Amino acid sequence: MKRELGSLAGHRAFLGLPPKKGPVAPFPCSPAKVFAAQVAGLRRRLRAIRCRDVVIGVSGGLDSALALLVCREAFARLRLDPKRIHAITMPGFGTTRRTRGNALALAEGLGVATETIPIGGIVRRHLKEIGHDGKTPDAAYENAQARMRTMVLMDRANMVGGIVVGTGDLSEIAIGWCTYNGDHMSMFGVNSGVPKTVVRRVCSWWAERHPGAAAAAIEDIVATPVSPELVKGQVTERTIGPYDLHDFFLWNFIVNEMGPKRLADAAKNFFRGRFADAEIKATLAIFLRRFFTQAFKRNCAPDGVKVFSFDLSPHGWWIPSDLGVVKLHG
Repeated sequence: MKRELGSLAGHRAFLGLPPKKGPVAPFPCSPAKVFAAQVAGLRRRLRAIRCRDVVIGVSGGLDSALALLVCREAFARLRLDPKRIHAITMPGFGTTRRTRGNALALAEGLGVATETIPIGGIVRRHLKEIGHDGKTPDAAYENAQARMRTMVLMDRANMVGGIVVGTGDLSEIAIGWCTYNGDHMSMFGVNSGVPKTVVRRVCSWWAERHPGAAAAAIEDIVATPVSPELVKGQVTERTIGPYDLHDFFLWNFIVNEMGPKRLADAAKNFFRGRFADAEIKATLAIFLRRFFTQAFKRNCAPDGVKVFSFDLSPHGWWIPSDLGVVKLHG
């Protein structure tokens, strides 16, 4: 296993962390500094490649909302026309009126260019061509939508001479909760160093400081259950467990080097009265299994912004997905 985590020493002032003594609240941070780091990373990339247009898929969810905020601020700092931020909504089989409305309200409130490209019809034709009944909500049914959205974004980026800004966050990257060569792929990922719980905090922080239509949309996005909306009624945390637990495990697994037993014990103590022991145990099993088996997605991920003391890019963590059963001491 290649592991280049680096030292936390250079990051403690940035994060306001106490000395390392054991488990702490996962990803303690200043939302303002996280947002600034994301904006700085995107600005640097756009300058380096002399790019003046970005394309981003907006779903009405947390990740795309934060990515769009980052794009808008980076363009303001670079004095670029916000209309060159191409925000595209792509309603599919599980899209709700609430999320689509929030996506459009946020984009319009930020003054960026918006476009709606429904994918339902073309995905159904594709599924029919490969022999799928177009109704069974299996992996092909879900992933075909995610891959179609990525193709739309990539092709639109080619048309405007820009790049696709990825929206996937660190929590999803850690457990591979994304479609390979679907939302897994972009040309630059501004959320790749930001876990889901921090994405939520940064969005709330932004809304508190920017009253108006965009803030109102953000507030409702924060209140919306996390879902890929590939099938009607999907709620992510019902399937994989709470992101509060996943982020706690991720932080303490990597930063505090805890194995399974210590992670479970620390979570039971930290979340006492909030999560049942059985839920902690089940979510930890999902986290550890997926962290290793889904590594192949991280091993070919696009560039992104490093915010905390570690990232999960191939430069920081590289492990084979067929590593098998890993014995972790804790």
